[in-house]
Amino acid sequence: MKDRGHLHDPAAELRAAGFRVTAARIAILDTVRSGDHLDVETVTNRVRERLGQVSVQAVYEALHAFTGAGLVRRIEPAGSPARFEGRVGDNHHHLVCRDCGRVTDVDCAVGEAPCLEPARDAGYLVDEADVTFWGYCPDCRPKPEQTLT
Repeated sequence: MKDRGHLHDPAAELRAAGFRVTAARIAILDTVRSGDHLDVETVTNRVRERLGQVSVQAVYEALHAFTGAGLVRRIEPAGSPARFEGRVGDNHHHLVCRDCGRVTDVDCAVGEAPCLEPARDAGYLVDEADVTFWGYCPDCRPKPEQTLT
């Protein structure tokens, strides 16, 4: 998790999660962790820049497996392709710009997971809240003389 300032050994993390270590898997994991809420196309292009050839299908399969193993997190803001990030396990949320689609992490709304408790849990044991805040990033935010429609 790059945002916490720790050094990581992707090969060791892959092995610990039960994956065979390959150059492509290391590159995919590194790319997601060094990026900012990347979609599959961006991950694929950056891995290709690093390694040469890798198929989109291989990237999809690796990201799906990494998500299942808790190595990366998949988010799906409405109207946007799935995106992947390396910040996992801390129940953080996201700010999404309505104009450019930029995604920014925001820490838990209250503190301890699940951050928000539903008024009625219908018998569920709630262990996570997935909150997306929508608005305009600093670059897209309307100027005082502009009116939002």
